[in-house]
Amino acid sequence: MRYLALTENDRRQMLAEIGVSSINELYDAVPNQFLLKKPIEELPSHKGEIEVEKILSEFAKKNRPASQGSFFLGAGCYKHHIPSAVDHLIQRSEFLTSYTPYQPEISQGTLAVIFQFQSIISLLTGMQVANASMYDGATSLAEACLMGLRIKNARKNIAIHGNIHPDYLDVCKTFLDLNQAKLVDKIDESCASVVVQYPDFYGNIIDLNEVRKKCDEVGALMIVVVNEILALGLLEALQKRICAPNARKNLRSDN
Repeated sequence: MRYLALTENDRRQMLAEIGVSSINELYDAVPNQFLLKKPIEELPSHKGEIEVEKILSEFAKKNRPASQGSFFLGAGCYKHHIPSAVDHLIQRSEFLTSYTPYQPEISQGTLAVIFQFQSIISLLTGMQVANASMYDGATSLAEACLMGLRIKNARKNIAIHGNIHPDYLDVCKTFLDLNQAKLVDKIDESCASVVVQYPDFYGNIIDLNEVRKKCDEVGALMIVVVNEILALGLLEALQKRICAPNARKNLRSDN
């Protein structure tokens, strides 16, 4: 009972509270043909912790670690070296517990981590402002496109320039369909924004200056996807590439 704290009486009380007589009633909306009539044969019965660890270890032995062979996966998943000091640092309480800010001291740790992350991103990109409130790049791109539509409210197109990560595009299509906007290939006066990836999905490094000029010509905003942020440790900072000439004087680059 250590991990099964609910008694049968507890379950009956919860079912009565929501107005059903059994758990099966919760699945009345599921068509009968999709309901399991018997246990799944391929799934083994429950086992103890030691047995489960042994089974999973045997499964893991069938894999070939990426470190044991050439690595050409790419597409946003790149082989990185993680210094041994990182493991030690992330075990410190101010980092390890900062993801769930349920207590004041943990909330303070969250603010510290976000500030440090944003500072590093600003240094890598050369941009004046960095925001760490997004969970992933795909939804960040979609939000940037939506912001472009709000700023350029008379325009309803987003131009895609070059090879953008397909997962990012799928998310954008979902977001934009809800707002009656669409992705296009041609950069013209109907475009609120132009999206480009640096480096692109295949690792190519394109000239963002040319895209910047085209955006200025048609009056569109420029959105740059950086799928591999560490690439900016070698490439020219974004601030020098994507900002309109009249805006560059207001930005400061520290890298």
